[in-house]
Amino acid sequence: METKDKNPVYSNSDTSKVNLTEAEWKKALPEDVYHIAREKGTERAFTGKFWEHKEVGTYNCAACGNPLFTSDGKFESSCGWPSFFEPITKGSIIYAPDNTYGMSRTEVMCGRCKGHLGHVFEDGPPPTGLRYCINSVILDFSGGSAGAKTKEPEKKIEKKP
Repeated sequence: METKDKNPVYSNSDTSKVNLTEAEWKKALPEDVYHIAREKGTERAFTGKFWEHKEVGTYNCAACGNPLFTSDGKFESSCGWPSFFEPITKGSIIYAPDNTYGMSRTEVMCGRCKGHLGHVFEDGPPPTGLRYCINSVILDFSGGSAGAKTKEPEKKIEKKP
């Protein structure tokens, strides 16, 4: 069963903030989505369903359905996770400092449910110079042109040394 089928808060159009208890989240989400979204986990590099995905459409939060990124903002960064250079709207993502594992990074979370998505780095392509490195597990995909322009061939961006 897909996340959205048994999740009472999943919606691609509702923008109201979601505040569930951890017990409610655990009941609503599959174990892998719960681990990423609520326990700030990560999937192994080069294993996620969207890291090489090239269809035109919108990437939504798998925990709540919030639209996060369009295929127009996706690029190949060779980091092993789906990479985007900008969110779909300013409010679709929220940010927090992350100093775990001896690193200084910026965590990105869903602006609607505060689910962990991944991290953002300042080594992305123009026009933003940002690389949103996102776990595939926390993404759902809605195909079609809603929110996305006609897709040009995906640009391969080499990581800066």
